[in-house]
Amino acid sequence: MNKLIERIKVAARKEKPDSASLGFGQYFTDYMFVMDYEEGRGWHDPRITPYEPFTIDPSASVFHYGQAVFEGLKAYRAEDGRVLMFRPDQNIKRLNKSCRRMSMPPLDEELALEALIQLVELEKNWIPREEGTSLYIRPFVIATEPSLGVRPSKKYKFMVVLTPVGSYYGDQLKPIRIYVEDEYVRAVSGGVGDVKTSGNYAASLQAQQKAEELGYDQVLWLDGVEKKYAEEVGSMNIFFIINGEAVTPALNGSILGGITRASVIELLKSWGMRVREERISIDDIYQAAKRGEVSEVFGTGTAAVISPVGALHIHGETIEFHNGLIGEVSERLYETITNIQRGKEQDSFRWVTEI
Repeated sequence: MNKLIERIKVAARKEKPDSASLGFGQYFTDYMFVMDYEEGRGWHDPRITPYEPFTIDPSASVFHYGQAVFEGLKAYRAEDGRVLMFRPDQNIKRLNKSCRRMSMPPLDEELALEALIQLVELEKNWIPREEGTSLYIRPFVIATEPSLGVRPSKKYKFMVVLTPVGSYYGDQLKPIRIYVEDEYVRAVSGGVGDVKTSGNYAASLQAQQKAEELGYDQVLWLDGVEKKYAEEVGSMNIFFIINGEAVTPALNGSILGGITRASVIELLKSWGMRVREERISIDDIYQAAKRGEVSEVFGTGTAAVISPVGALHIHGETIEFHNGLIGEVSERLYETITNIQRGKEQDSFRWVTEI
């Protein structure tokens, strides 16, 4: 154990929820991790404490100027009882990328990873065992200095909370319906679209509500300049199988570089499938779909892993893919990644960290 991380014991353990009614992000474990930052002192006092509310000044910078970044990853229970995390080092690296872009102090990546490991090890009894369930891990950093000056904060908190979760979309492999958003925009190159900052998600809510009112599950964002090129779907990256090749929007400075996205690209290439990362217009997707050349569409992300897309609403028309059913590539990707995550399949990529 890293003795630099203090532990404060909880007075009494909570009753764990029924795994059948977990939902997503509704219940939280007994403990959380906390570490503070102060200019001139750096990050200090790493500690695992009881999960509880904390006091923060009303003029804290996070409330007024939006310095807030976060990550999302999962821990899984293998059939033999082992506890496994999927690529946690990549989440810590991406968290630091977000911190730097938002003028926030980067974390010691080794200490941050050790904090995740110790917290999950302490709370491993919260990891559900049922198929499709996991322990979701939410690390985040917020600005806490009480100041109304428009400048980077001089104080921050790094925290990690845990929540046992079920499938993100309920019936995990039921294809979702996506509305192509051509009114609102999410991000532009040079902005903060390629980092995981809270304001990106707040800005997406209006379009998401619009899509739901129209009967769709998610939004496919187009580029913020020409409103022409496909970028990403809500909280996921997007892939199209066109004429037997996988096509996904290239990371251009306004798209979040997903860890599941990177894993999918590695897997597809290892299977001998050509993968093209490129700028692709929604008109080209529309025309290819009308010609019957788009056999599958799917999203990738930590929460849902692989989310098959059954229909896209483009140019006022709803186009179905694979007869509204999950496709072979989507299903194989889902099964392979989730099997690796749960220790059911050999991890030849060395993606899994055992606790």
